[in-house]
Amino acid sequence: MWKEKFSVSKQTSNYMYMENGLATAPAPGFTLQQFYEYLLVVHPAEDVYEQIKLEKENFFNAYKEKVAVKTKPHITVANFLAKEEMEDTIIRYMHRIVSTQKSFTVMLNNYSGFPPHTVYARVQDHQPFKQLAASLKVIDQYVKSNGCPPAHLITHPHLSIARRLKQNVYEKAMFDYSQKTFHASFEVNELILLKRQHHFDACKQVNVFKLIAN
Repeated sequence: MWKEKFSVSKQTSNYMYMENGLATAPAPGFTLQQFYEYLLVVHPAEDVYEQIKLEKENFFNAYKEKVAVKTKPHITVANFLAKEEMEDTIIRYMHRIVSTQKSFTVMLNNYSGFPPHTVYARVQDHQPFKQLAASLKVIDQYVKSNGCPPAHLITHPHLSIARRLKQNVYEKAMFDYSQKTFHASFEVNELILLKRQHHFDACKQVNVFKLIAN
């Protein structure tokens, strides 16, 4: 279980996240100690962040699952393992890729789940994330060519409320959340690259990539 540190402030550089798929299995012949874990994320606007944070607190109060309040609101765009000496090249690639992408609106619409463990707020339009995933395939090619595991490029974005739940808690929560409504939207103007050294390490901000303003 990871303990998370997060601030909605753009100046904060230390975070921790629990994100499905981040701890990708290392390639044969390598140990995890040779890699850093990288996470490219979208942070909600402050008002939406507060709404989701409140919902996580409500989840904890209802089901006593601490994971809901330990994980902070974010949407993952990509995650991968890479060697630290590859970082400058990764940043250059990402800058070229992201600087050609337009800012977009994320609309959150009600709740859904990944059986049997995760309850999340639904991202209504996946297309901008699919476009980003297609553009980021060059990162996947680069890390694989350097002996790293394949990158995980997200085409089904979501904003987790709680994950790693026991199945009985998940089933009860999904029954309850299927009767709830939630609507919010925010503009995505930048993507943030984070990294951590090991499973219990705090993520540190590596770079911020600006999208083209509409």
